[in-house]
Parts: sequence; structure tokens; C-alpha cells
Amino acid sequence: QVQLVESGGGLVQAGGSLRLSCATSGRTFSSYCMGWFRQAPGKEREFVADISRSGSSVRYAASVKGRFTISRDNAKNTVYLQLNSLKPEDTAVYYCNAINIYSLQYWGQGTQVTVSS
Repeated sequence: QVQLVESGGGLVQAGGSLRLSCATSGRTFSSYCMGWFRQAPGKEREFVADISRSGSSVRYAASVKGRFTISRDNAKNTVYLQLNSLKPEDTAVYYCNAINIYSLQYWGQGTQVTVSS
């Protein structure tokens, strides 16, 4: 069982920045690909970014590429999402996701990001 706990959300003005963190339990963090998803009110949950087990490979949704940066620290069992140049349309609950090679996956409880115009 892996537990994911997100933090770092909040209210920020357009153009501002936030750094989200997702701390995980267990000793198998490095065996999981980690990702961030988000869900805005009335919309489906959507992919934001993910990072490979070693951190050598990352992917981003087109809507955030160049503004968001995903990273991980396997020694701290934590994955991060740096959000820069935030826009009102980035407002959503951001969820951390962990998935291993057996497709076993876990979700965090989410952290709210609100961007005011």
C-alpha cells in the first residue's frame, strides 16, 4: 500500500507561481512512475505531467508545457510540480498519482490551486 499526500496548493494571482509536493509512504517509491493530474469544476480529470522511475524522462500536457516542471527526489520519496506563469484556467484540484510496472496505481487526496485574474 502506498499513501500519497499532496501539499502546496493555494490562491495565487495570474502570472504567479506555486510548488506542489507529493510525499509518499513506503520504501518502493523509486519503483513507481509518478504523475500529476488535475480536475476543474464540471470537467473530467486530465493529465498534467509525469516522470519516469529514474526521473530521466518527463512528459507534459500541451497546455502546461513550458510553464510547469515535474521533478522527483527518490531519496525523499517525493515528487514535485513547479507551476509558473499561472493562468485562471489552471484553477483545479491537483492530484498526485503513482503507478508501477504491474499497473498498480494510487491517488492522493488532492490539493486545490486557485488562480485569480
